[in-house]
Amino acid sequence: MYTRRGCHLCEAAWGLLDEARQRYGFVLRTQDVDADPQLVAAHGNCVPVVTVNGQVRFRGAVNPVLLERLLRAEARS
Repeated sequence: MYTRRGCHLCEAAWGLLDEARQRYGFVLRTQDVDADPQLVAAHGNCVPVVTVNGQVRFRGAVNPVLLERLLRAEARS
């Protein structure tokens, strides 16, 4: 998850992702976009950005219903 310090949307997304991680057992990592000028250029103010297997799946917020569907599909593949 790409994030930045003080982002309340990022904190909410992290909570959802951490709950899902406990159920599905995936690796969950954060990267502060402000630590890298290329990430700032790529994501700007649109955080959180959640990637799954290198593909952007959510920007700005995480939809819990879509997250669940995505993780179920990933678990089957």
